[in-house]
Amino acid sequence: MTQRSWSPQVSLVALGWALTAAAVLWVVLSAQDPPGRLLLGVVALLLALLSLHGTVARPRLSADEHGLTVRGLFGRRSWPWPQVRVRVDHLRRLGRTVSSLELTVLPDEELVILGRLDLGADPVDVVEQLRALRP
Repeated sequence: MTQRSWSPQVSLVALGWALTAAAVLWVVLSAQDPPGRLLLGVVALLLALLSLHGTVARPRLSADEHGLTVRGLFGRRSWPWPQVRVRVDHLRRLGRTVSSLELTVLPDEELVILGRLDLGADPVDVVEQLRALRP
Protein backbone atom coordinates (compact mmCIF):
# COMPACT_ATOMS: atom_id res chain seq x y z
CA MET A 1 0.00 0.00 0.00
CA THR A 2 1.60 3.21 -1.19
CA GLN A 3 0.55 6.39 0.53
CA ARG A 4 1.85 9.91 -0.03
CA SER A 5 1.13 13.07 1.93
CA TRP A 6 1.91 16.77 1.64
CA SER A 7 1.93 19.42 4.37
CA PRO A 8 3.08 22.98 4.92
CA GLN A 9 6.76 23.16 5.77
CA VAL A 10 7.45 22.84 9.48
CA SER A 11 9.86 25.79 9.39
CA LEU A 12 7.14 28.02 7.91
CA VAL A 13 4.64 27.02 10.61
CA ALA A 14 7.27 27.59 13.33
CA LEU A 15 7.99 31.03 11.85
CA GLY A 16 4.27 31.80 12.02
CA TRP A 17 4.16 30.89 15.72
CA ALA A 18 7.31 32.96 16.42
CA LEU A 19 5.79 35.98 14.65
CA THR A 20 2.57 35.47 16.62
CA ALA A 21 4.51 35.53 19.89
CA ALA A 22 6.42 38.64 18.79
CA ALA A 23 3.19 40.42 17.83
CA VAL A 24 1.56 39.55 21.17
CA LEU A 25 4.65 40.78 23.03
CA TRP A 26 4.58 44.00 21.01
CA VAL A 27 0.88 44.49 21.87
CA VAL A 28 1.65 44.10 25.56
CA LEU A 29 4.61 46.50 25.47
CA SER A 30 2.99 49.25 23.36
CA ALA A 31 0.70 50.59 26.11
CA GLN A 32 0.80 54.24 24.97
CA ASP A 33 -0.67 53.72 21.51
CA PRO A 34 -4.24 52.29 21.70
CA PRO A 35 -4.91 52.34 17.91
CA GLY A 36 -1.56 50.62 17.32
CA ARG A 37 -2.37 48.02 19.97
CA LEU A 38 -5.66 47.26 18.24
CA LEU A 39 -3.98 46.87 14.86
CA LEU A 40 -1.23 44.67 16.29
CA GLY A 41 -3.85 42.65 18.15
CA VAL A 42 -5.64 41.93 14.87
CA VAL A 43 -2.32 41.00 13.23
CA ALA A 44 -1.47 38.69 16.16
CA LEU A 45 -4.89 37.02 15.91
CA LEU A 46 -4.54 36.46 12.15
CA LEU A 47 -1.03 35.07 12.56
CA ALA A 48 -2.27 32.76 15.32
CA LEU A 49 -5.13 31.47 13.13
CA LEU A 50 -2.82 30.85 10.16
CA SER A 51 -0.27 29.10 12.38
CA LEU A 52 -3.00 27.02 14.02
CA HIS A 53 -4.24 25.95 10.59
CA GLY A 54 -0.71 24.96 9.57
CA THR A 55 -0.35 22.95 12.79
CA VAL A 56 -3.74 21.21 12.90
CA ALA A 57 -4.27 20.53 9.19
CA ARG A 58 -1.32 18.15 8.82
CA PRO A 59 -1.04 16.46 6.41
CA ARG A 60 -2.96 18.88 4.20
CA LEU A 61 -3.29 16.36 1.36
CA SER A 62 -2.80 12.62 1.45
CA ALA A 63 -3.39 10.05 -1.25
CA ASP A 64 -3.22 6.30 -1.76
CA GLU A 65 -4.56 3.85 -4.32
CA HIS A 66 -8.09 4.24 -2.90
CA GLY A 67 -8.42 8.03 -3.14
CA LEU A 68 -7.60 11.45 -1.69
CA THR A 69 -7.99 13.05 1.73
CA VAL A 70 -7.85 16.80 2.31
CA ARG A 71 -7.52 17.97 5.90
CA GLY A 72 -8.64 21.36 7.15
CA LEU A 73 -8.96 23.16 10.45
CA PHE A 74 -12.27 21.50 11.36
CA GLY A 75 -11.81 18.00 9.99
CA ARG A 76 -10.98 16.00 6.92
CA ARG A 77 -12.76 15.00 3.75
CA SER A 78 -12.03 11.90 1.70
CA TRP A 79 -13.02 10.98 -1.83
CA PRO A 80 -12.43 7.86 -3.95
CA TRP A 81 -10.43 8.30 -7.16
CA PRO A 82 -13.41 7.97 -9.55
CA GLN A 83 -14.97 11.10 -7.99
CA VAL A 84 -11.86 13.29 -8.30
CA ARG A 85 -10.37 15.16 -11.25
CA VAL A 86 -6.85 16.50 -10.68
CA ARG A 87 -5.16 19.27 -12.64
CA VAL A 88 -2.63 22.07 -12.35
CA ASP A 89 -3.67 25.64 -12.97
CA HIS A 90 -1.07 28.24 -13.95
CA LEU A 91 -2.04 31.84 -13.19
CA ARG A 92 -0.14 35.04 -13.69
CA ARG A 93 -0.04 37.06 -10.46
CA LEU A 94 2.05 40.13 -9.73
CA GLY A 95 4.20 39.57 -12.79
CA ARG A 96 5.02 35.92 -12.18
CA THR A 97 3.42 32.59 -12.95
CA VAL A 98 1.96 30.74 -9.95
CA SER A 99 0.89 27.10 -10.03
CA SER A 100 -1.91 25.63 -7.96
CA LEU A 101 -3.39 22.15 -7.62
CA GLU A 102 -7.09 21.96 -8.45
CA LEU A 103 -9.19 19.06 -7.26
CA THR A 104 -12.68 18.91 -8.75
CA VAL A 105 -14.91 16.54 -6.81
CA LEU A 106 -17.88 15.01 -8.62
CA PRO A 107 -20.89 14.91 -8.69
CA ASP A 108 -21.29 18.34 -7.04
CA GLU A 109 -18.35 19.93 -8.89
CA GLU A 110 -16.82 20.93 -5.55
CA LEU A 111 -13.50 22.70 -6.09
CA VAL A 112 -10.50 22.40 -3.75
CA ILE A 113 -7.47 24.56 -4.56
CA LEU A 114 -4.11 23.94 -2.90
CA GLY A 115 -1.00 26.01 -3.46
CA ARG A 116 2.69 25.63 -2.74
CA LEU A 117 2.26 26.82 0.85
CA ASP A 118 -0.46 24.23 1.50
CA LEU A 119 1.50 21.37 0.00
CA GLY A 120 5.08 22.25 0.91
CA ALA A 121 6.00 21.23 -2.64
CA ASP A 122 5.56 22.34 -6.23
CA PRO A 123 1.96 21.58 -7.33
CA VAL A 124 3.26 20.32 -10.72
CA ASP A 125 5.33 17.63 -8.94
CA VAL A 126 2.40 16.74 -6.68
CA VAL A 127 0.10 16.21 -9.66
CA GLU A 128 2.63 13.88 -11.27
CA GLN A 129 2.83 11.83 -8.06
CA LEU A 130 -0.96 11.78 -7.74
CA ARG A 131 -1.35 10.52 -11.30
CA ALA A 132 1.17 7.77 -10.55
CA LEU A 133 -0.88 6.69 -7.50
CA ARG A 134 -4.20 6.74 -9.31
CA PRO A 135 -5.30 3.23 -10.37
